[in-house]
Amino acid sequence: MPPTFAGKRGLVLGVANRRSIAWGIAKRLADGGAELAFTFQGERLEKTVRELADSVGSPLVTACDVRSDTEIERVFGEVAERFDGGLDLLVHSVAFAAAEDLEGRFTDTPRERYWLALDVSAYSLVACARAAEPLMAARGGGAILTMTYLGGERAVPHYNVMGVAKAALDASVRYLAWELGAKNIRVNAVSAGPVRTLAARSIAGFPTMEAIVEERAPLHRHIDTDDVGAAAAYLLSDEARNVTGTTLYVDSGYHAMGM
Repeated sequence: MPPTFAGKRGLVLGVANRRSIAWGIAKRLADGGAELAFTFQGERLEKTVRELADSVGSPLVTACDVRSDTEIERVFGEVAERFDGGLDLLVHSVAFAAAEDLEGRFTDTPRERYWLALDVSAYSLVACARAAEPLMAARGGGAILTMTYLGGERAVPHYNVMGVAKAALDASVRYLAWELGAKNIRVNAVSAGPVRTLAARSIAGFPTMEAIVEERAPLHRHIDTDDVGAAAAYLLSDEARNVTGTTLYVDSGYHAMGM
């Protein structure tokens, strides 16, 4: 039986369209009975996110620029107001690097865009976890999940500064898990293989990445958002109540291979 989320309240950051990993996770949670709030980044995505949120009966859809502490504070204030001061689940599926920094040499990444990638892709988890902490504590605990990638552990051609950002994100998961565990708040990550999302289109050589995974992974097959959603649902559920500070790989076993 899939995990149940009846009576749970969650916030999902990072939905862009129906193919988004964040939406695959949200759909699993909603199907399990969770009540979900959503954020969107910029007017271009608002209509799509609102339509998807409406399809699962979301009570709150709001804009959020994760580079702004003021914006994050406002969003979690709205969540607290809508969810009676409590929050059980937080899905952080947010990352960004300039397209030109995913094509050229990592060595040539300019300082300002280096910090931009780390700010959006890694520090935003810390900022959101800080804002979520009192709301989850009010509910007796909670679960936070973020999305990482093998490029944070190994050099993946063209992943460049995003790999550095994912490495910072991975370390943040461990430190947050240690600190927030005292309040029964778990923090985990899913490391997915190549998934055809809007963000993936900006990575030069993405089709090559897919082909290599299919060839060399033990299961010799691609993964999709449903696969990631199922793994995320486990980590966010009470069935994983003693799992924290962990990265769960959903990549057909590719991460286990030496070459």
